[in-house]
Amino acid sequence: MNKRLSLLATAVAAGLLLAQPAPAEARIPFFSNTQEIPTLAPMLEQTTPAVVHISVAGSREVRQRLPDAFRQFFGQRGQPEYREERPFKGLGSGVIIDADKGYIVTNNHVIQDATDIEVRLKDGRTFKATKLGADPETDIALLRIEAKKLTQIQLADSDKTRVGDFAVAIGNPFGLEQTVTSGIISALGRGGLGIEGFEDFIQTDAAINSGNSGGALVNLHGELIGINTAILGPNGGNIGIGFAIPANMMKNLVDQIIEHGEVRRGSLGIRGQDVTSDLTEAMHLNVSRGAFVNEVIADSAAAEGGLESGDVIISMNGNKISSFQELRAKVGTLGAGREAKFGILRDGKERTLTIKLKELSTTQVAASQMHPMLDGAELSNAEGGGVKIESVANNSAAAQIGLMPDDIIIGINRQRVTNLAELRKMLENREGVAALNIRRGNASLYVLIR
Repeated sequence: MNKRLSLLATAVAAGLLLAQPAPAEARIPFFSNTQEIPTLAPMLEQTTPAVVHISVAGSREVRQRLPDAFRQFFGQRGQPEYREERPFKGLGSGVIIDADKGYIVTNNHVIQDATDIEVRLKDGRTFKATKLGADPETDIALLRIEAKKLTQIQLADSDKTRVGDFAVAIGNPFGLEQTVTSGIISALGRGGLGIEGFEDFIQTDAAINSGNSGGALVNLHGELIGINTAILGPNGGNIGIGFAIPANMMKNLVDQIIEHGEVRRGSLGIRGQDVTSDLTEAMHLNVSRGAFVNEVIADSAAAEGGLESGDVIISMNGNKISSFQELRAKVGTLGAGREAKFGILRDGKERTLTIKLKELSTTQVAASQMHPMLDGAELSNAEGGGVKIESVANNSAAAQIGLMPDDIIIGINRQRVTNLAELRKMLENREGVAALNIRRGNASLYVLIR
């Protein structure tokens, strides 16, 4: 049985002004004492009105191969294609996070390329929605509707979520509105899946299916802990492995969209890797998990904040860091200009550094924007021409095809590449296999992508 990662179509909303968990006395009980039979009904009666159904329509550009009968006009080289705009419709879910302002959070892939977005509430009312902004790299989008008497969801502190906590998924799988499933939190800090550019997923076994994207993952108090985004399963079906974007990450991104109209990515300015058993033995470390700092980039936030090569970052803002990819996701989504406290291990002693993040350079982009097989790499324009591989996440698609930090992409299919814009254009217009010409130190090699 083949397994594959599939994005879901769902939408979520979480109360922006309610970043802190509700007071204990205000929380909704997860069971009723009427007949002393445990039930989630009281909590769901208060929570489900905050989860909405989203339907979209628009058009997308698709590529089609020319029929064999027409290929004689193009000779024997390649497989000619043509492009055309095709209409599409889609369904998903969303969550109301601010009732007064009509803010609704969903996944970017739910509303991407849509020109018509309609939101239907639990009470049957429908409204046209306006897209305020989105971040494809984390798959978050913010919508707004003009409506009164809305219900917003309470926002939990997702950093306090633990493996084993009960979780409830609410959404519209396969268009079946207001569907509720339950399970537990199976894992935290999941990354390296190649779904998004920045991954720090909550994993759950609550049944999630196509149409749940953008929907709510809540705790037993009805507080939002995550936005349902993707599943691992054969043919897109549920096998009990679902992924949600943590509520805290979502709020950081939405706050930036509200304030700036876009996400201003935070940058620490280091190159590094996961702490492994080999690294632990070689460096005589007394930790088994964390983000090892290989290099601190000059004039970066890390350099100004006192980080040094050889440090191991073990926590950020009081929350444990298990991998370099988890650190990258938390830093990238926190936002430029924000301060963060990093717990580090240096020379066997723990220290705390407060560092103000800088903004990720606009010339440095996630390679997943270029091609799925480059996911996990960050690119920038190289001095003297070409595209530099700034970093490569462990176990990512880019790592698996053999890309390494400091590689320089100097050509594709024997055509020279001088900057990011040229690389993007060539990959967009490619047909079949693309051969990346890589300069690695004094050596030259080719890496194939399909």
